[in-house]
Amino acid sequence: MATAAGTLAAPAVQAPSGIWAWLTTVDHKRIGTLYGVSGMVFFVVAGIEALLIRSQLAVPNGEVVDADLFNALFSMHALTMIFLGVMPLGAAFFNWLVPLMIGARDVAFPRLNALSYWIFLSGALMLNASWLLGGAPDTGWFAYAPLTENTYSTGRSMDFYTVSLIILGTSSLIASLNFIVTIINLRAPGMTMFRLPVFVWMTMIVAWLLVLSLPVLTVGLIQLYFDRNFTTNFFIPDGGGDPVLWQHIFWIFGHPEVYVLILPAMGIVSEVLPTFSRKPLFGYGAVVFAGISIAILGFAVWSHHMFTTGLGPVPRVVFSATTMTIAVPTGVKIFNWLGTLYGGSIRFTTAMYFAVGFIATFTVGGISGVMHASPPIDTQQQDTYFIVAHLHYVLFGGAIMGIFAGVYYWFPKFTGRFLSEGMGKLHFWLFFIGLNVTFFPMHFLGVSGMPRRIYTYDAGLGWETWNFVATLGAFTIAAGMAVFLWNFFRSMREEPSAPDNPWDAPTLEWATSSPPPEHDFDVVPVVRARDPVWYDRDHGIAPPEPDPHEHIHLPPPSYYPLLIGVGFTLIGIGALSHLALVALGAVVVIYGIWGWTLEPTGAEPAAGGH
Repeated sequence: MATAAGTLAAPAVQAPSGIWAWLTTVDHKRIGTLYGVSGMVFFVVAGIEALLIRSQLAVPNGEVVDADLFNALFSMHALTMIFLGVMPLGAAFFNWLVPLMIGARDVAFPRLNALSYWIFLSGALMLNASWLLGGAPDTGWFAYAPLTENTYSTGRSMDFYTVSLIILGTSSLIASLNFIVTIINLRAPGMTMFRLPVFVWMTMIVAWLLVLSLPVLTVGLIQLYFDRNFTTNFFIPDGGGDPVLWQHIFWIFGHPEVYVLILPAMGIVSEVLPTFSRKPLFGYGAVVFAGISIAILGFAVWSHHMFTTGLGPVPRVVFSATTMTIAVPTGVKIFNWLGTLYGGSIRFTTAMYFAVGFIATFTVGGISGVMHASPPIDTQQQDTYFIVAHLHYVLFGGAIMGIFAGVYYWFPKFTGRFLSEGMGKLHFWLFFIGLNVTFFPMHFLGVSGMPRRIYTYDAGLGWETWNFVATLGAFTIAAGMAVFLWNFFRSMREEPSAPDNPWDAPTLEWATSSPPPEHDFDVVPVVRARDPVWYDRDHGIAPPEPDPHEHIHLPPPSYYPLLIGVGFTLIGIGALSHLALVALGAVVVIYGIWGWTLEPTGAEPAAGGH
């Protein structure tokens, strides 16, 4: 690091290269890269689906796609963006940063970490294969019963939905348990829980949300699969089932999932703002406890998605109150971020642009969300484009803007290269203008009665102008994404030139080289303050010299996580075709687990003899 604090790592040693090295890697940084590239690819896929949706709705009686394809597009857009775009992009930051931020050399279970990625990729490819093999899911990402039953959803589309989401959920559950154990057990000396960076806190909160909510969704998905394939009647009214039961099961998962998507961005913003305001985060404890409060209350608000299902007055009052309450910790975070900016010596880098843009647009989404705590207002706006506007201000204006703040902030650490600031700011303005031009008019469309999920509309309803404006905004966002991709590939062609700590940031990941060596740190750092790099710099504390006699043992590459991922793929394909493939996949998984248990876990000392 190019500050008085020095550096805690030697220059990075060239890691093994080639395709096989990536297929067998257990290095948390490479796995983070795999998640990041995969998430960005699927983010682009979901964006193309969104452009087709907006092109169809740009003018009355559009004929770009037909009704069936439109239903599949809006369903797959949501599924891809949520489960294959935003979540893996968040996981990319988790994998890359958590060990570095807590002063560890890897996660607690490196091979389990690799397994989570290969299972994720299996589920992601299977979900998108539905376009070619039996039809894509077409009942919305929430898949309300009884539309998902065989009577109304013929073909295999909803079987792809159930099987793919079960596989994706398995991946998330494995990764979540791994990060919880890592954060609790592998912190550097002196790294108490209340010296953890806020981003690490948000990671652990997200992990607990997934651990507690995914099993509920998995049960519902299994019930739906059995309804469709084994003549059970969990959600079929004629057989004594209850379609509303599915809504409860789904939203008990679905509302915590919203915070799974947004909390990583909140953590990123909480790291970016102090660095570029050149002052510590205002109200660290309040921000941490607000995140914990959001997680707890997130399990108590699910039925505000169901105010129009006839719950009765008592549940409506209870869930209205909890929905209003959860706005309080969110507001606490916003005011703490503003307090961090207040009086700071602000540097307006691209990362700072995205962080401030996050605060502005996420606040708009939060305000429109609080409105739906009122059952009468929610009843009027339910299933209108007002809800689409709210959702996208939270998830695009919030999660996506926060993620890109993190991309520009940590790109020098990940790659040793800088993204162009000029192109980055152009990217920001295209995104910021585009998202407001796209989604703000949807408030007007919703209030004027335009339903969600209609594929066409007649002229004369008063919806033409704002739909056309929204479509122009969507293509503005696409232009911003094109600028980012050009910036990325242009930067990757350049030679690494980034110093260890180009932003003079305070957290431990900046106390090692850019990019970090395979073993992260030559010497495990000792943490003396909440902002350890700034503390050591200000107190003239030099990093300790590495012990030449110390051996840093790293887990060796392993192909067993990949093999087990292949087994999961076979099980998923078998669940959609023939039970024989399920049996074959189970054999592969069992063989992979058996080989895993017998595989040596030691490794040669890291290069340099340390």
